[in-house]
Amino acid sequence: MANQYDRMEGIDDLSVEEFPSWAGKPVDHAWPWWPLLPLYPYGRRRTIVEELIPNQIWGFEQLQGLYYVAVPVRMTVVKVPEGLMLFNPLPPTPELRRAMKSLQKLHGPVVSIVLPTASGLEHKISLPSLARVFSKADIWICPGQWSFPISLPLGWLGIPSGRTKVLLQDGLPHQDSCDWISLGPLDIGLGRFQEVACFHKASRALLVTDALVGIQAEPPRLFDFDPTPLLFHARDVGDEPLEDSEAQRRKGWARLVLFASFLRPEKLNIPSISQVLRNAFKPGFRNAKAHFGLYPFEWKEGWENSAKEILGEKTPKIQFAPVLERLVFPRAKDTLFSWLEELNNLRNLRWLISAHFTAPLDFRPKEIRQLLKSTREREWAKNEGNWRFLGGVDKVLLRQKIVPKDPLKAFRD
Repeated sequence: MANQYDRMEGIDDLSVEEFPSWAGKPVDHAWPWWPLLPLYPYGRRRTIVEELIPNQIWGFEQLQGLYYVAVPVRMTVVKVPEGLMLFNPLPPTPELRRAMKSLQKLHGPVVSIVLPTASGLEHKISLPSLARVFSKADIWICPGQWSFPISLPLGWLGIPSGRTKVLLQDGLPHQDSCDWISLGPLDIGLGRFQEVACFHKASRALLVTDALVGIQAEPPRLFDFDPTPLLFHARDVGDEPLEDSEAQRRKGWARLVLFASFLRPEKLNIPSISQVLRNAFKPGFRNAKAHFGLYPFEWKEGWENSAKEILGEKTPKIQFAPVLERLVFPRAKDTLFSWLEELNNLRNLRWLISAHFTAPLDFRPKEIRQLLKSTREREWAKNEGNWRFLGGVDKVLLRQKIVPKDPLKAFRD
């Protein structure tokens, strides 16, 4: 759908000079709290805004990741009768705030901010700042919030306790216009996993956080501003130049998706330190953008076929997020199925909007039944192929008794 950001009324009525500057440069993209969770692109977060469902839902996207393994993360803005609801917080950079001000002029004030996950740190970290920008909005959080390594009260985490309510326990926001469906809770040892999805009746869109994603072979538009992460991972050795082309961008994106989905995919080798250093610090690569030629990856032949398993060439492939499937749900498959059955019973469901990757996605009962069927027919909690590393992590966590064998026991008791 068309990019709403470029045609929002009043988008130019706030100049960047109204905001402070950092090192003498405009900070329209600045996020000063990035050291709390040092993810790429650190203190400079570019935001794009797209109208996902006309006059109903907008997506605000930023990049985040580790070592150039960056994928989009999305805050969904929803039109409700009272004004606007923010679902899955993002860092409120001046650019984001300016775009939100334009939306508010058209559709009313921000009346609620929803953190619908108990364990998603990348969504939780920006909630305190976002709550202070929209100081009159009600805050709704998923039950069972936890912090690591020490569990701290919400106030100590910067979340304003005076206007914060817990989903399900203290009621639900916008009940006339939204249905709320919980996935979990599950005991994952350090805390709980729980995600509360929202079905917005007017747009017929289901909003989720991490559980379901749709991934396509085409790189996201966010990389148009700076394709360096794609070009970096499209290379085969550290002294290979960062050449920009459509083919290189698609190659880099496919590898990024494999990293983000499986952490250490099957077709990836980690070369020796001596080999990495041998290709580093050569002329043309003595700069931070190229990571000084340090490239500790080596891709085996056939990695493209691994990528095809999770990328949709013509349409995005809808799937459970692999990390969650293997590390959170290996012994709770029935919980996922029950949740999907609940979604299947939603009247007029049409769209899926996740906090990551592509949105909106076609997601009617037909797509849900196909997902249920394919999941029932394939092996669950695999330990081979791309799943080998995640399976090994799960076995270690079980052996060390960090995660329980029965993730539902604590909530049945």
